[in-house]
Amino acid sequence: MKFMKLGSKPDQFQTKGDNIRYVATELATDMVINVGDVKFYLHKFPLLSKSFRLQKLTANTNEENNDEINIDDIPGGPAAFEICAKFCYGMTVTLNAYNVVAARCAAEYLEMYETVEKGNIIYKLEVFLTSSIFRSWKDSIIVLQTTKVFLPWSEELKIVSHCLDSVASKAYIDTSKVDWSYTYNRKKLPSENGSDPLWNGVQKQQYVPRDWWVEDLSELHIDLYKRVITTIKTKGGMSPEVIGEALRAYAYRRLPGFSKGKIPGSDPVKYQYLVDMITSLLPTEKHSVSCSFLIRLLQTSVSLECGETVQSELKRRIGQHLDEASVADLLLRAPANETTTYDVDTVHELVQQFMLQKRSGRSDFPEDNEFQEMYPAFASDSSKVKVARVIDGYLAEVSRDPNLPLVKFVNLAEMVSGFPRPSHDGIYRAIDMYLKEHLGITKSERKRICKLMDCRKLSAEACMHAVQNERLPLRVVVQVLFFEQARATTSSGGGSTPDLAGTIKSLLPGESHGSSRSATTNTDEDWDAVPTAEELKALKGELATLRLTDKEVGCNDTNSIDIKMSVEKVIGGKAKGLIMSKKLFSKLWSNKDRLSENSSSDTSESPGSSNAGESKSTPSRSRRHSLS
Repeated sequence: MKFMKLGSKPDQFQTKGDNIRYVATELATDMVINVGDVKFYLHKFPLLSKSFRLQKLTANTNEENNDEINIDDIPGGPAAFEICAKFCYGMTVTLNAYNVVAARCAAEYLEMYETVEKGNIIYKLEVFLTSSIFRSWKDSIIVLQTTKVFLPWSEELKIVSHCLDSVASKAYIDTSKVDWSYTYNRKKLPSENGSDPLWNGVQKQQYVPRDWWVEDLSELHIDLYKRVITTIKTKGGMSPEVIGEALRAYAYRRLPGFSKGKIPGSDPVKYQYLVDMITSLLPTEKHSVSCSFLIRLLQTSVSLECGETVQSELKRRIGQHLDEASVADLLLRAPANETTTYDVDTVHELVQQFMLQKRSGRSDFPEDNEFQEMYPAFASDSSKVKVARVIDGYLAEVSRDPNLPLVKFVNLAEMVSGFPRPSHDGIYRAIDMYLKEHLGITKSERKRICKLMDCRKLSAEACMHAVQNERLPLRVVVQVLFFEQARATTSSGGGSTPDLAGTIKSLLPGESHGSSRSATTNTDEDWDAVPTAEELKALKGELATLRLTDKEVGCNDTNSIDIKMSVEKVIGGKAKGLIMSKKLFSKLWSNKDRLSENSSSDTSESPGSSNAGESKSTPSRSRRHSLS
C-alpha cells in the first residue's frame, strides 16, 4: 500500500476525556472549534494561515462576540479535521488509501488552496492521488470503496471518476503486463501454482488468467460495482465470458446462500436490488454465462420475490441455454405455499421459452450459405435432443414426490414429446418411477401416462425390464413384446422397427377388428389391467423361446408353425385368457411372418399364395436372421 508523510514535528495533540482535543504547547490556545461532539482547543495563527474558510468563520465570530466556531458539516468529521489541523501545525501526518479521501474532502471544505498559501495540503493530496494511488490496483479499489461515505464531495472532486477509470483501465490491460498483486482463489493452472517443472533450468513465467481482476472487485459496494462493470463494458473489447465470470463471482460473494438458491431474510430489499443489478449487467452474447448460474439467479429472484420483469428476463435467457442445463440445475425447490417438493411450473415455463426461441430463432449461417440448405435444422435438432434427455431425467427425479399431480407430469412430458430422441428409455424410466410412487392412480390415468412413450424406441434392456414390469398395463406389455420380437426378426442391422400393418394394429389394444375381439378376453378393461407376475413370466419365457428358435433355424415355415402352436399353448394356459385369444395371436403371428418376408428383397413367394407353410426361406432371409 502506498503512503505519504506530511510534516516533521512530533504529534502534540492530546485528549482530555472523551470529547476534548488540545495541543500541548507553552502557548495558551485562543480558538475553540466544535466538530460534531468533539471540542478542539487550538491556535489561530497556524490555522488561519492555511484555511480561507476558517478566516471567514473567525471574522464572523468576532462580530458576534462568540469565542467558538461550529463546523458540524465537515466531511470526514473530527478525524478528517484533525489531519488538516496537524498539517497546519507542521506535525507529522501519514496518509494512505484509507484516509486520503477524507483528508481531501475536508481540505476542500476548509478551502486550503494554493492561493491561500503555497504548498498547501490540497496540492499535496492531489499529487499523492495522481502519482501513487491511481497507479496502484488495490489502492484504487480501496479509495473507490471509501468514496461512498463522502458523497457528493468525492463525486464533485472527480475522485470517483478517476478511480473508475484507473480500475477499468487496469482490468482491460493485456495480461502479460500485469505485474501487481491480485486476489485469485479459484482453481489455477499448474503454472499459476508454481508447480510446473523447470524448462532448461529456468522457471517459466507465471500465467495470468483473463479474469484475474474479478475477485478484488467483488469487495465493492453494489452501486460502485455496477459503475465499474459499466465502465469496463463501455471501453469495449472485454470478453463477454470474463464479464459473465465477474458477475458470477460477485453474486456468490455478495449473496449469502446463493449456492443453495435461498437468501436469508435479513435485508430483502438490498438483495432484490443486487439481483436486479446483476441481471441488468448480464452480457447479451450467448455462452457468456452458464445456464447453471442463470437458473440459480432465477431461483434466488423467486425466493426474494423480485419483480416480474427480472424473472421474465432470466427465464428468457435460460431458454437460450436450456440445452446446457443438467437435471440437478432444474431441481428447483417449490415455494413454501406449494404442496409439491419441486417447482415443476417454472421448468414448464423454461421449456416454453426454449421452444419459442427455437421457433423464432435464425440460423447462424448467412441466408445464401449452402450449408444452411444442406443442414437446415442440425443445430436445432441437436439442442432438442439434449433438452429431451434432460427433461426425461428431471421427470424421473420429480416423480419420487408423492404429491406431484399427474397433470403436471404429463403436461411437461408432452411438451418435449415431439423432440427427436434416439431412445425412449429415459421417459420409460420416468413413467416407471411415477407408477412406483403413485400406486393409487386409476386405470385411465395409468393408460394416459403410458401413452407418452413409444415402445418401438425402447432399448433391448428396457424391453426386458418392461415385460417383467408389474406396474405397466397389459396393453403396454403386449406392445413391447410384439415390437421386441418384430425387431429381432425383421432387423438385420439394428434398424428401427417398421410401422404396424393395418391388420396388426387392429389386433393390438385400442383397435376394433370385428368379431375377432372377444368380449371376455380382449376388452379395454382387460387391456388396461395390470398383469400378474405369472402372466409376465409366461410372456418373458415365450419371448426368449421365439428369439432362440429364430436364431437356430432362420425362422423357416415348419418352425414358424411350431412356434405359433407353442405361443398359443403358453397364452391359453398361463395367461388365463387375459392377453388375447388363440385366434388373435395366430393372426398376429401370421402377420408378423408376412412382415418378415415382405422385408426381404429376394423372396420367392408368390404374391397370391395364401398358405404360409408353402413359402420358402431365401438366402437373404437366412443371412438376415443369422445376423439378428
